[in-house]
Amino acid sequence: MWIHEVAPERLAEVLHHYHHALALESSGARSDARHLWKEVPAQEKSRLVAAARLALLELESTKNELVKSRPYFAQPGEAEWGC
Repeated sequence: MWIHEVAPERLAEVLHHYHHALALESSGARSDARHLWKEVPAQEKSRLVAAARLALLELESTKNELVKSRPYFAQPGEAEWGC
């Protein structure tokens, strides 16, 4: 699944970038938001990465819930084939 291919650290960095890009856009200030990621304290980065991990887990569980909620389709290996 694609969620396992996304590093939580990278997701946190991207979310931080867009959060600051949108905030800077609305305030009229111009700055490189990617540079700001390097300035984030380690404790805050850890918190952002933990939030990204939780978001990825939530996305994965949501997908699993959708698959389980389709009663007309058998899970792999559960289909009965009649000849």
